[in-house]
Amino acid sequence: MAISFVRIDDRVIHGQLITRWAKELPCDGIVAIDDEVAADPLLSSVMKGAIQDTKVWLFTVVQAIEKLPKVIASDKQYFVIGKSPITLRRLVEAGIDLNNRNQKINVGPMSARAQTITIGPNQSVNHAETEAFDFLSERGHRIEFRLVPDASHFSWLEAKKKLK
Repeated sequence: MAISFVRIDDRVIHGQLITRWAKELPCDGIVAIDDEVAADPLLSSVMKGAIQDTKVWLFTVVQAIEKLPKVIASDKQYFVIGKSPITLRRLVEAGIDLNNRNQKINVGPMSARAQTITIGPNQSVNHAETEAFDFLSERGHRIEFRLVPDASHFSWLEAKKKLK
């Protein structure tokens, strides 16, 4: 298993990922998946430039479905980052195994937007994201909301109580 960490973060790639999470978990490279970011050359360049000394790939969901099996078969350790739970749901529906050495899907910032409900610090979800989290949870993925390694955390089941 070459995936060491799976995260949902609406910023996709940022320095906190390397300064905090990569110090806690092994990481030889980062695979970031988002259709909008991967299609924007300027944004892709800025995100790749934000991380020094670590290889970064930015894929669309379709590209990720094609390339992740090779990543998973690798001897190196990779972070897989999706901008939303909907992205990860699409990967799982396509047959991609998101099991990882961290044994959970970590959720970082999901900013408040129109028609979202706040469930934690800097973490808000809309109806489609709620369905995606339910989908991932029903397939055995443990989902943990935690911004940084030493912060408090809560599970998807605990978060769902705030939605009622």
